[in-house]
Parts: sequence; structure tokens; C-alpha cells
Amino acid sequence: MNQPATHHSSLSYFRWAFIVTALGLVLGAVLGWQTTGTIGGMATVFFICTVLAVLEISLSFDNAIVNANKLKEMTPVWQKRFLTWGIIIAVFGMRIVFPLAIVAIAARIGPWDALVLAAREPEEYARIMNDAHLPIAAFGGTFLMMVGLSYFFDHEKKIHWFRGLEKVMARSATIRGIEIAFVLALILVFSWLIGGEQASVFVHCAIYGLLTFLAVEVVGELLDASQQTMSAAAKGGLGAFIYLEVLDASFSFDGVIGAFALTQNLFVIAIGLGIGAMYVRSMTIMLVEKGTLAEYRYLEHGAFYAILILSVIMYAQTLVHIPEVITGLGGATLIGLSLWSSIRHNRRERLEDHANRQEELHA
Repeated sequence: MNQPATHHSSLSYFRWAFIVTALGLVLGAVLGWQTTGTIGGMATVFFICTVLAVLEISLSFDNAIVNANKLKEMTPVWQKRFLTWGIIIAVFGMRIVFPLAIVAIAARIGPWDALVLAAREPEEYARIMNDAHLPIAAFGGTFLMMVGLSYFFDHEKKIHWFRGLEKVMARSATIRGIEIAFVLALILVFSWLIGGEQASVFVHCAIYGLLTFLAVEVVGELLDASQQTMSAAAKGGLGAFIYLEVLDASFSFDGVIGAFALTQNLFVIAIGLGIGAMYVRSMTIMLVEKGTLAEYRYLEHGAFYAILILSVIMYAQTLVHIPEVITGLGGATLIGLSLWSSIRHNRRERLEDHANRQEELHA
């Protein structure tokens, strides 16, 4: 559901993000003091929390754009629910519960034992998380790849950034299941490159990622298409809400795993990534209310290209280590280029409109 553009200053949208940043960094400093008992240790944890927040923002800016793209079609009730319940799920669910669940499943221990392991034996906890990287990358990479390809393989898509490539993809969308066939072919290629027992794990988890995307799409369509029989509170948004939550989870995989390169402390990771998640939420609200996506026509394109790049990087990380800074800079560069192209397009349109008016005046 489209929202009218507002006249709030951009900084006003980040009020709560600034508050959470202050509280989070203070909490991080206190945690550093309690765990090390030194000023240096406190400063180190403070710095790590800051870096993790920046990492999360850089990796998730495209997530904010995709969220805004979906939110503008939702009813105000479900927009509010996503921006309240959704952020709770994003911060506590994906940044705390998800890593604990991964360790609990991998180590075959209970959730409480996983929490105790994180607190008392962070090195072992981090080792288990790193060992689980391949199935997580296969699942999350496949889901994100389907998200990105579904945007471009759309025969109703009229606005193209890279015209030649995107026109071909839009026309090819009339071939049923072409994006699924592409992803399956890529899964087979990477499984061949990985080889051994790990290849089987990769294929199984990638297929689960593909099935999850298709299930979310089907459930979303069924829920949002049944508005005639659903209660008024649930109309026009439950399916989109589920879609956005799974999407956010897929985006979070890379950040959560990458955070262990900086620290093995689950609670420091939760603080740093939680701060970053608040900025993503603030950016999402700003993009929806200010109508930024409509104003900058190629911004969505940049975000979805960034998603495709991220999905390929997640696949590639099953073979070689790729620093998180490359992932973040790659997405930020694509979004920056799409913003620059949008500004150029708007300037060109204004010049053409001015020239046309001048011609009409002299006619």
C-alpha cells in the first residue's frame, strides 16, 4: 500500500536507532569490563560492537530497500506489525536464538546447554558455528538468489537499469520455471566443485532453501489472496510479513557468521548486530514514508543486484574465504551506482521538460 511522502527530516527517522546505539555501546563497555576487568578490554569490546554495527548496516542496506519495496504494498496495520514485531524477531530471534539453535542442532544439545556453552566456552561455540557455515551458506544463498532472480525474471517489469540484460530476463520470464532451472544448474556446478561428502550436504541444504522460497511464495499468495474470508486485521499483509521475516533471516546468515571473525562472544555479537538492525529498520521506514523508491527509479535494481552478488558470494564461501568487507563494499557500490544513475535520469528528465516548455512558449 503506497504511503504519501512526508516532510520529516531524514535524521528524525534515526532517533530510536541513535538511542539504541548509545544504550548498546554502554552495555558493550560494561560487558567488556565484566569479562576482562581492564580499561583496555572494555575499549576493545566497545570497538568491536561499533564495527559489528557498521558491518550489519553495510551488509543489510539492500535488505532495507527490499523491505521498503514490500512494505509499500502492505496495509498500515501490517506495516506497523512488521516494524515492531519484526524488529524484535530480527534482533533477538536471528542474532541470539538462531545462532543458539544452530549450535544446539549441530552439537545435539539443548538450547540452555548451547547458551551455557556460548558463555563458558566461546571458542568451542565459535568452532561449531563455523563448521555449520556450509549448510547455512547453501540454504541462505539459494533463498536470496531466488529473491533476486524473481525480481528480474518478471514479464511485467517495465523499468530497466541495464537495459539489454534486463529486457532479456524480462522476456525470458514467460518460460515457466526458468529461474528455478538456473539455480538448480548453479547448485550442481558448486556441488561438483565442492566434491566429497560436503557436496551432498550442500545440495540438500540448497534444495531446502529453494523449497523454502517456493513455500513462502505459495503461502503468501494464498494468505493474501484469501482476503474475502480473513479477518480485517489479517488482510493484505500476513503473507508479506512471513516473506519479509524469512528474507531478513537469509540476510542475517552472512552477518552472524561473519561476526565470529571479530569476536566469539555471542552477547557482543548480539549487541553489535542488534544496533545495526535498528538502523536498517529506520532506513526502511524512511524509504517508505519519504517515497524514496519512487523518486530514485533504479535504487531497487541496485538492491536486487546486490542480493544476487551476496548469494553468489555465499556460494563461493563454501570454497574459499571471502572477507566480509568485500561483501559489504560490493553491495554498497552497486546501490551507490544505482542511486547515481537515478539522479542522472531525474536531471535529464528535468532538462527535457524544461526544453519542451521553452519550445511550447516559442511556438
